Amino acid sequence: MKKILSNKLLFFIPLLIIMIISFLDMYNAKYLSSLYNNNLIKQILWYIMGFLIFFVFKSINNKTIFKYANILYIVSILLLIYVLIFGKVINGARAWITIKSISFQPSELAKLSLAIILSKMANSFTSTGISSELLFIIKVGILTIIPSLLVFLEPDTGAIIFFLIIAFSILFFSDIHKFWFIILFVILGLFCASFILLYLFNRDLLINLIGTSFFYRVERLVTFKTMSSYQLENALVAIGSANLFGTGLGKVSIYIPEAPTDFVFAFSISNFGYITGYLILISFLLIDFYLIYKVVHMKKNTIKYFLISFTSIFIFGQIINIGMNLGLVPIIGIPLPFLSYGGSTLIIYFIFLIIIFNAQEKPYVNMA
Repeated sequence: MKKILSNKLLFFIPLLIIMIISFLDMYNAKYLSSLYNNNLIKQILWYIMGFLIFFVFKSINNKTIFKYANILYIVSILLLIYVLIFGKVINGARAWITIKSISFQPSELAKLSLAIILSKMANSFTSTGISSELLFIIKVGILTIIPSLLVFLEPDTGAIIFFLIIAFSILFFSDIHKFWFIILFVILGLFCASFILLYLFNRDLLINLIGTSFFYRVERLVTFKTMSSYQLENALVAIGSANLFGTGLGKVSIYIPEAPTDFVFAFSISNFGYITGYLILISFLLIDFYLIYKVVHMKKNTIKYFLISFTSIFIFGQIINIGMNLGLVPIIGIPLPFLSYGGSTLIIYFIFLIIIFNAQEKPYVNMA
């Protein structure tokens, strides 16, 4: 069992299955709208580029990558500032840098840079008392809040959640005492209670405090208004009306807005049936088991912290996206890893994998 769980095929075979399903979905997407006519070609190109980057740069020493963690973080912050000023507005968010026909989302690079710099910090941190732990937490908080605030202005709620998960997961497995998390949960509890009281009894004051735009964004999540959305209704109809094998290639049963991205799970089931839905779930579970096994058995070092951050956002992305498709959680625009259409997320995930798999093949070098 140990040999099976540690075998890289447990990761890459399910990944190839997800890739093939993604290609088939992108082919069918053009029957939803002419806007998706080039999705298949682009998705194939993104995957080719991802695998090329993986195999070409896998030989780079991780020590070199982590050596420039600060520079990478600063570059990602500058790109987030740039996109707020010059970025292209898509679906109501100024989150994309577009050069000719190529678009890039700087928040994806920010995920990678934040995971790298926090992993490096966590590995070099040694607790010498309460004050040292508090200082470490403050540093992690500042590095996390800066990109979160910039992404909030875009706005991109999904990216902010990923930043917070990266920070929380690394803090949780660091050498700080766990009573800090009790304090954190108490503070969050008080904050949520205050928000709920203001929301129920004094909305005018709440709007004055957080602004109209943010109020309505939060209200959408709090009141679950997305439950009655056109997107979700059609996604649930698509899942509910699917059979074992779906409509097949070249046919679609119902129009689902954002089908290639946010609602790709429902779109997959509609296209190729419940058997494909189960295949997607099994493929993700195998990858998750592989990553969790690596986290548990890897020596505590910079790469372990990095693997923890990747595993956390990877599994979280699956849970939220599939939950959105089933109407279990609010729609917050989080794609399904490796299955949803999009080059930025795909390429960044491949770079994550370069660092993770490179460490497994070479002796560990302390990168503090």
